[in-house]
Amino acid sequence: MPMKNPPRKNSVAITIQPFQNGQIWQMENSHVRIGEVGKTLVEYKLLKGEVKRGPIRLTGKLALRDFLKVHRAVLVE
Repeated sequence: MPMKNPPRKNSVAITIQPFQNGQIWQMENSHVRIGEVGKTLVEYKLLKGEVKRGPIRLTGKLALRDFLKVHRAVLVE
């Protein structure tokens, strides 16, 4: 008798578009502004509230994608 996969509860697939220079991703209390996009790394700023300045951070594309998924970010620009 074949095993059936159990039904998933409220599984919402959030798709993240490929990163491009100048993108802004909005989250609940902050947003991420994409700077430069390389082959495997992304330069970005994580800005909270109305602050216009923030430290420039560098991380891998996959790590940033996972971060944006977890925080349910929405592409604004």
